Amino acid sequence: MRILVAIPHFYQATNLGYYGSLGPDHRPRLASLTASLAALHQVFGSAQGLIFAPEHCLRQTNEVTNATIDIVLCTTGNNHLADHLPAGLCRHHATVASPPLLGYECHTILRNGLGQYDWYVYLEDDIRIEDLFFFQKLMWFQELVGDERCVLQPNRFEVTDTGAVLRLYIDGHPFSRNLVPQQAVGDVPRRIEAPHLGRTIAFQQVPNPHSGCFFLTEAQMRRWAAAPDFLDRATSYIGPLESAATLGLIRHFAVYKPARENAGFLEVRHGDHRYLQRRLAFSNTPPFHYSVVSSKS
Repeated sequence: MRILVAIPHFYQATNLGYYGSLGPDHRPRLASLTASLAALHQVFGSAQGLIFAPEHCLRQTNEVTNATIDIVLCTTGNNHLADHLPAGLCRHHATVASPPLLGYECHTILRNGLGQYDWYVYLEDDIRIEDLFFFQKLMWFQELVGDERCVLQPNRFEVTDTGAVLRLYIDGHPFSRNLVPQQAVGDVPRRIEAPHLGRTIAFQQVPNPHSGCFFLTEAQMRRWAAAPDFLDRATSYIGPLESAATLGLIRHFAVYKPARENAGFLEVRHGDHRYLQRRLAFSNTPPFHYSVVSSKS
């Protein structure tokens, strides 16, 4: 399996603070970026093994999930931390793009890779994949639906070791459905159920399809890249960062996520814990009502 991953990365030291890319201290951002890149190699790379004591060596492991992974870190100007990263984690692709539109430079990288990979991946630079069977689950879903117009998005979560809520899926229902455009594909079921490992797993189209990432097969990437609006750099879905990750999917695919009752079937970790640790304050008992501490923290 061959995977192309394009990651937009921007960092500028400021006191604005809501996004990690604008924090005053570069070290948390560097640690998060390094962890996200390293996780891709640790989970899908071949440099892993099982200790075989009789010969003081390692036996190869996880051959069924190992992949050839090509990671491209897309930056603009001098506003990045690429020079501080350990060697060998990624390729650095420098641009002069406007920072809010950097995600669209990643779309160009993915399009230019057509014909060379099995999966085409867009990841925000604080997203971490930790599931060895992540792409096997995506392939299983594609076989289940049998329709390349259907895309499965993971649920994005944060975790902490203190407080009333220890695990939080952050892309829930928006305040208004008007924030999310109508999805382009309407002749598919809104909910899909299938048996898996002795359980029924459900997937559904949700009010908030955003995950800060996307995962497309060769056929899906080719279909999208051929659309007239590909690379139009639109910003109409919440803002430019969210649009780069999600607007193209809404325009051209039926977007599903694992349903709430089995949200963890396909998930990615958000490296910035701003919802759990800074932005939201929760009550101590279910259903854990919350208040917004600060929209700028």
